[in-house]
Amino acid sequence: MRIKHLLALLLLAALPFGVQASGPSVLVLKATAYTSSVRETDSTPFVTATGARTRFGIIAVSRDLLPNDLPYGSKVKIEDLGNWNDGAGKGKFDAMLKNVVFVVEDTMNKRKRQQIDIWMPDRSLALRWGVRRVRITVLQRGR
Repeated sequence: MRIKHLLALLLLAALPFGVQASGPSVLVLKATAYTSSVRETDSTPFVTATGARTRFGIIAVSRDLLPNDLPYGSKVKIEDLGNWNDGAGKGKFDAMLKNVVFVVEDTMNKRKRQQIDIWMPDRSLALRWGVRRVRITVLQRGR
């Protein structure tokens, strides 16, 4: 998998200045899950940073991804690549993710980097999700 990413970077570097590769961009990131509880969010746990109501299909992104890679309103597909540490359980959540277009509507704590947080309807599901590696395919960047 790392060879594919290296080849993609080399191909992008070979493009003339100002030319972008066609097709959706793909990111591999750490993914956690959160719910609408004050202990996991803030004093308005059912309202995102953009003012949207929380629901399955909403994701929060780390602030380093927000300006360029995944600005508010970006639409993405998510693929489960397994546990963060060892990749175990790859695809375990794909059935839950496969027919959903996720939208960036929230922001993570400023200490987080290169990470997304998927809103879940209950804490037990969020805990079962744990910390996973995901492949994000960007369908639309920003609003």
